[in-house]
Amino acid sequence: MDSTTPAAVTVRMIALLHTYRRERGLPVLVSLEVPENGTRAIDIARDLGLPIERIEGLFLNGRLLGLGAMVMPGDRVAFVPQGTPASHPAFFGRAGIEEYAVSA
Repeated sequence: MDSTTPAAVTVRMIALLHTYRRERGLPVLVSLEVPENGTRAIDIARDLGLPIERIEGLFLNGRLLGLGAMVMPGDRVAFVPQGTPASHPAFFGRAGIEEYAVSA
């Protein structure tokens, strides 16, 4: 497989983002094709039409990161909106969000 051959990732939306998608008649669990060399999480969020300004970060394979994180084939992604208790620094800290922060 070359670096442009797409492969699937599983993407979930939780809390406010779940409601946002559901109210628009869109699925809240999506399987997307990404290139073998990956794509940034913010690009996936944009492709899904999510409100970027409302996203705190994402769980990428269980690790809380910022939208600049690279998503690779086979990854599990869950976008987390601002104010979600699970994204509170007391639970997971802010290091991953800050390390992979991007300007929307």
